[in-house]
Amino acid sequence: MAGSQAFEWLCEAIEADTSLERLEARGTVRIALKEAGLDARSVTPAELAVVVQKILPRELGQRGVADEGALCERLRSGLGHLEVDVGRAATHSPDAIFRRLGGGL
Repeated sequence: MAGSQAFEWLCEAIEADTSLERLEARGTVRIALKEAGLDARSVTPAELAVVVQKILPRELGQRGVADEGALCERLRSGLGHLEVDVGRAATHSPDAIFRRLGGGL
């Protein structure tokens, strides 16, 4: 099951910065999202930033990740940059282009 761009980015960042394997990283993020009542397929960078701040440090700590607080701060910063890129890409989506061409229809 594929996740949103933000979900995929976060999982890859956790895998790259910790000793967690791909499935462990994805599972950890999914558990945190479930606790927050969010879906990996549609979660936004802003929503994930809150999860990273409030829930993810505990989940990472339970999995033996050292200095989870500093890691989560770096992840939140990265999600902030991702949000800017996602917002920029949304103005170039097919739906946005057709709306502009159709006069806002």
